[in-house]
Amino acid sequence: MVQGSQLYTGGCLCGNIRFEAVGPIDRPHSCSCKMCRLHSGAFTVTWAEFSAESVNWTGKGESPALYRSSEGSRRAFCNICGSSIGAVDDKPIIALLLGSFDKPDQAELVPQSESYKSSRPQWWHPEVHS
Repeated sequence: MVQGSQLYTGGCLCGNIRFEAVGPIDRPHSCSCKMCRLHSGAFTVTWAEFSAESVNWTGKGESPALYRSSEGSRRAFCNICGSSIGAVDDKPIIALLLGSFDKPDQAELVPQSESYKSSRPQWWHPEVHS
């Protein structure tokens, strides 16, 4: 691990898929687009992006199952419990869902922007407090 970088860990509900990601984190943000909604079952999701070489899959299931959801990205999930883990982009970027982190309350994970705010239901008003 590079000096000054942080190790983040997390995984799925059943523990089959686990990850270790080494910071720095890029673009912690929330998204309310239709693709994220259908992938997660939630109106809004929160993400943190890492370079692909900074993420290691460490669980007994090794890497997550992938579904090609768009031209540039595949959605990652556990093939046993179905938990959404993130997205593996072709860039190569891996965006991990903050809900899958072991310690999601770290200050550097607070979303800094929101994508597709107009796509969420009018009655849905999530707030981020840093």
